[in-house]
Amino acid sequence: MKCPYCSFVESKVIDSRPTDESTSIRRRRECLKCGKRFTTYEKLEAISLVVVKKDNSRQPFNRNKILKGIITACEKRPISIVQMESVADAIESELSQSMEREIRSTRIGEMVMEKLRDLDEVAYVRFASVYKQFDNIDTFMDELKGLMNGRKD
Repeated sequence: MKCPYCSFVESKVIDSRPTDESTSIRRRRECLKCGKRFTTYEKLEAISLVVVKKDNSRQPFNRNKILKGIITACEKRPISIVQMESVADAIESELSQSMEREIRSTRIGEMVMEKLRDLDEVAYVRFASVYKQFDNIDTFMDELKGLMNGRKD
């Protein structure tokens, strides 16, 4: 591991511990040349997932795209970034644990909507309005009615 201060390539590990989510290991290191300390994180290399878009093109899975959509939907809502990241993490984890290596973008969109529906109804409607591309007020109202009926259950 290269030292961020002097670029020396050798360091010793002083302390190792799992992160709160136990998805990576945090290591405190000390440079053997300059003696300064720095932190690194080790994460298991995930098997790459491929997203199949509506036009059947394929692209690598990108958690940041999901998080960006969630952040946009939750703008000016009382939802912390930690909660938003937790939603993105849960979706990424669920997809990684499935045996599928190719996931349809529609499935990802449905997963985001499901998580947002539980987190914040306004964020859910915002995301759904973009994701489902409502072309008129009637389809938008149908979605709202479905949300209201689901709340009564």
